[in-house]
Amino acid sequence: MTRRELREHCFKMLFCADFYSREEAESQLTEYFEAPQEDEIGPKGEIEILHLVELKDEDREYLTKRAEAIMDRIPEIDGKINDAAQGWSTKRMGKAELTILRLAVYEMKYDEDIPEKVAINEAVELAKKFGGKDSPSFINGVLAKLV
Repeated sequence: MTRRELREHCFKMLFCADFYSREEAESQLTEYFEAPQEDEIGPKGEIEILHLVELKDEDREYLTKRAEAIMDRIPEIDGKINDAAQGWSTKRMGKAELTILRLAVYEMKYDEDIPEKVAINEAVELAKKFGGKDSPSFINGVLAKLV
């Protein structure tokens, strides 16, 4: 699995976990792997697969460790985001944008294997896919202040 695919899974896991207490969030991370697909009924009555998780054991372990490491540092990461996001606080941000920022800040500040420019670019790509129309420029602007 590519780093981009792993990053997207990590984003989804963190996004889901953000709606729960820490204890419940950890069980949600496990649930992410145990419920391998999400589906819905499409406009023509057919089942559409929205989310399918097919991961190797090492990918699951990597994602679990990564998500837990980010959750452990949320107060610290949110402080960095609040300092960089002039006129905004993490409490006012959309969940998707906040989750993308948390993931990117973790990669920029705590993961020496990922160059800052790559972390920013990947965050902007996630924002294009999961955020609103202004999300990519917002994400880019906040992260640029942290370089």
